Amino acid sequence: MSLHKVFILLGSNQGQRKQFLNKAIRLMEERCGSIANESSIYETAAWGQTKQAAFLNKVIVLQTPLSADELMKTLLQIEQELGRIRTEKYGPRTIDLDILFYDELIYHSAIVTLPHPAIQDRRFVLIPLAELSPRKVHPVYKKTITTLLKECADQLAVTKLD
Repeated sequence: MSLHKVFILLGSNQGQRKQFLNKAIRLMEERCGSIANESSIYETAAWGQTKQAAFLNKVIVLQTPLSADELMKTLLQIEQELGRIRTEKYGPRTIDLDILFYDELIYHSAIVTLPHPAIQDRRFVLIPLAELSPRKVHPVYKKTITTLLKECADQLAVTKLD
């Protein structure tokens, strides 16, 4: 059984945000594999739909035996269990779980696109990613996370919490 190295972004801007992040991590450990590393938590201004509460975000590195599609199905199930209701794009949510990278895979299916198509556009993704893996090369853009962060046009606030 081979394990895949997966970077996952977690986000929450409703209710007990930190508790939702921690519950999601616990459920991912139970159902998906082991957490190899995790970034600090960052408070970030809402992206896309800016008239809502700030998010807490962090990135984890997961070692998983699951395929990309199996993993995405499991993450969607965890979101649902933690009260995520998808009513509007970029709307407020108790928890959001996005696969950023799955090994070096470039892949598209009905439920997941890899790498995540918006990594390079969002500081709230690039900053915690750079904390964990600054030299990681994006398999599509062939640039490091550090370079993508320097080139990112997004100027929304991303503040590291203690």
